[in-house]
Formats: sequence, structure tokens, C-alpha cells
Amino acid sequence: MPKNKTVICHDINGKLYKVDAKKLTFRPSIYGILIEKGKILLLKQWDGYDFPGGGAELHETVEDTLKREFWEETGFRVRPIKLIYAGSSFHYSVTRKQFWNCPLFYFLIKKNSGKLSKANFDDKEKEYADLAEWIDIKNIGQIKFYNGLGNRGSIKIIKQALKK
Repeated sequence: MPKNKTVICHDINGKLYKVDAKKLTFRPSIYGILIEKGKILLLKQWDGYDFPGGGAELHETVEDTLKREFWEETGFRVRPIKLIYAGSSFHYSVTRKQFWNCPLFYFLIKKNSGKLSKANFDDKEKEYADLAEWIDIKNIGQIKFYNGLGNRGSIKIIKQALKK
């Protein structure tokens, strides 16, 4: 008889949770990296930042999710240019009170149109997020990131995006 599998999940503050794998929700998450004129657009969250993006709906493609999430969180219509990073994170969402198995996809993107806005936030995002901000790439080491990659992983992705 097979043993129950457990995984270690983390939350945005680095707290670890030992979780029965049966309690995980599968949540592919897609994010955009928009860099213009030496600045990167990041979504303000609590006292830190994250890349605009989020979870795929069952009926969406990766590209559809990227476009929808980026528009909801920034007001910009975008198109993917290149996949920069694909990985995984076992994550506990403190806002949604769920344990997630998150395949992560980060794309370098280009802006097609739009105006910076938070008008399309969902109810949960309204609780912790604020208007996205253009952050000077030179100051990226001073940013606190709230995501499955942490500060080091986020900075590494930004450096990879700058090489493209």
C-alpha cells in the first residue's frame, strides 16, 4: 500500500508548511516581465512587489492567461515575446487560504496599448495590491519580492530578461 505523499509549501513570508499532497490545488501561474527605458513594471503588494500575472483558468491557454492577468493587474494589453523561466513552487496563499502546486512561467513581453490602472483588480487583489509601479532596474536589489521565487530568483529572472 503506497504511503501518503507530503510536500513542503512556503508562504510569502518564507514560513514552511508540511502538507499532504492531496490538499494541493494545481494552479499554473503565468507572469509578464515588461521592461521599458531601463525600468520594469512591478505590481505593488503589501510592502513589496511581484511581477504582474497569476493563475490560469481551466479554459485558458498560457498566452490567454498572460494577457488577461497582465491587463487586470496593470491596465496594459500585452503580447509575449519569449519565455524567460519555467519552474515550480509549492505555495501557501495567505490571501486565499489554499495550498498550491504552481508550475511557473515568466515571459518577456511587449506592451501593445493601455493605461496604467487598478480598475480591473479582483476582490482579493483589492485587499493587498495597489497600482503597478515602474521601478528603475538599477534599484532592483532593494525591492522586496512576494512570489514563489523570492528576491534572488526574481532578480535572476530580471537579469535573464535583460539579456534577451
